[in-house]
Amino acid sequence: MADQEQQLTPTPYGNDAVTILDDMIRRAANIGASDIHLEPKRDRMQVRFRIDGTMVEQPQIPLEVAGQVVSRIKVLARMDISERRIPQDGQFTLEAGLGYLINLRAASFPCTQGEKVVLRLLLGQNLIAFEKLGFDKDTMDRVREMIGRPQGFLVTCGPTGSGKTSTLYAFLQLLDTARVNVVTLEDPIEVEMYTITQGQTNPRTGFTFAAGLRSILRQDPDVILVGEIRDAETAGIALQAALTGHLVLSTLHTSDVVETIVRLVDLGIEPWIIANALTGVLAQRLVRVACQHCKETVPLEADLWDGDEVLLTAGSPVQKPKGCARCHRTGYRGRTGIYQVLELDDELRDLIKGKATAPEYREALRVRRIPSLRRVGFAKVLSGITTVEEVIRVTT
Repeated sequence: MADQEQQLTPTPYGNDAVTILDDMIRRAANIGASDIHLEPKRDRMQVRFRIDGTMVEQPQIPLEVAGQVVSRIKVLARMDISERRIPQDGQFTLEAGLGYLINLRAASFPCTQGEKVVLRLLLGQNLIAFEKLGFDKDTMDRVREMIGRPQGFLVTCGPTGSGKTSTLYAFLQLLDTARVNVVTLEDPIEVEMYTITQGQTNPRTGFTFAAGLRSILRQDPDVILVGEIRDAETAGIALQAALTGHLVLSTLHTSDVVETIVRLVDLGIEPWIIANALTGVLAQRLVRVACQHCKETVPLEADLWDGDEVLLTAGSPVQKPKGCARCHRTGYRGRTGIYQVLELDDELRDLIKGKATAPEYREALRVRRIPSLRRVGFAKVLSGITTVEEVIRVTT
């Protein structure tokens, strides 16, 4: 019965595949979605947008035209339209009546009911300014100073979808690209920045991160952005570049600043190289911002802890998500970052050279009063920016 009711839900898309795709992409761009999911079901094509990191269901596509929409995507993305048994991927650009171009990355995946397609919207106009990332003033000044140095290795870390690449793009916007040569190596290029040189890896042709990084060093760079450190070879070249007078920015899939340092040492790179090259580490997460139109303030029901310390006591005023039409009934609208920032000093460099353990690093952070991600998140809760549930979700 539920399926029948969904099938009768009116769709705003019409019955023409070209119009349907344009309208759907236009809606997603206007809403601020990062991804469009087209999921085939027995009697319909389900459509879901990822908005602020969360899946939100949208009007479905009529079954009789769903296949044509998928074919339209595959044609635009230069996929094999006749091949439905293996995953494919591609890219295309669409204007969709918005007045600006939208770059989309398409990926198909064979499943029981047909082919699922995911479209990633790469919106160049959505570059986030450094001031909008979510740093407090003191942290912002420290990070700005690290980016302004002529050499060093600055790495951001966090899980997939935590905003690491957006943070690096924001860093690049602080640079005077008319006076410095900035070269990037990415997989893929998320946003095109016309004032710098951007390269995209292609492992099929041997253009890997390590090979590309070696080539970049022959391009007379001042600043190098490496999309991700994936292996010891890439890490070693990046750190050596930082030692020889370049500012290197990159990311790692690690959970916090301590794990990042330990991972670099575990890759087999000489500890003295890491100690001398590494400038700072930023661990980050994205939390959804409580909708300003429907949020309500309630007292906290129980104490909230960070390890063995109470961060928020019962009765503290906190925001509770409610949901309205403006936030698509989610209770949240937009996202902001929470950051743990570690700037290397002589004592920490000695710990790295001595191959210190994770507990030793954590004790050093405690002595320096460097707040954990959860502590930073709860500060935003007390400021009315986000909710307890959001902070716990991303820092567990």
